[in-house]
Amino acid sequence: MIQIFSDFGAQDIYVGQIKSAIMLHSQNCTVLDLFHESPPFSPIPAAHLLAALSNRFDVGSVCLAVVDPGVGSTRAGLVMLADDVWYVGPDNGLLSVVAARARKVELWRIQWAPEKCADSFHGRDIFGPIAAWIDKGEFPHGKLIDTASMDIQLGDRDLSELIYIDHYGNAMTGMREDLVSGAHVLNVDGHNVTKARVFSDVTRGELFWYVNSIGLVEIAANMSSAAQLLNLQVGMPVTFTS
Repeated sequence: MIQIFSDFGAQDIYVGQIKSAIMLHSQNCTVLDLFHESPPFSPIPAAHLLAALSNRFDVGSVCLAVVDPGVGSTRAGLVMLADDVWYVGPDNGLLSVVAARARKVELWRIQWAPEKCADSFHGRDIFGPIAAWIDKGEFPHGKLIDTASMDIQLGDRDLSELIYIDHYGNAMTGMREDLVSGAHVLNVDGHNVTKARVFSDVTRGELFWYVNSIGLVEIAANMSSAAQLLNLQVGMPVTFTS
């Protein structure tokens, strides 16, 4: 199975082209749309979203991750095996939080491009075929070279800022539960928000923060938009107090 994580948006032309490229090289492959609404041009928040989602990836599965504002530049492409899950994507920090938190990591730098390759769409022309071959069990040894480390490494630290706002207006942070143990109040942009277990524990329209289903701290409002109520934007810093 190949899971695609990107900032392409589900309504544009790009996701379909990547799927087509994958199927061209692995016709029986199962392709899953994991996420296509990652904040555009932003590998750092995307790296923390990907790391949170990766906790539920099946052993042996492939994640094709493309948030790649540097496409066409000298940035490298990577294949990574982290805790028995494969990742294919750019070396711009996107895969580095997963790598930093993994128990075991192997890395390869992609040294290949097809004869017909768009400078602006490596997700389709390079990463897609590589992911398909790995999923098919045909590891592309001749197209990769071992490497000891990534060029861009963000480390394993959590990110104390907003990294994604969903269509409900819930605002995810890059903070995991263990890092906020004992905290009760979250502050964002001068607003104090108290902790609750889940939506039904507060009144309709009431703001709160909680640990969401992928293990990240999230600001929410019961049956309302926390983002609208607090004018939240991706990148805003958050702090915690007891």
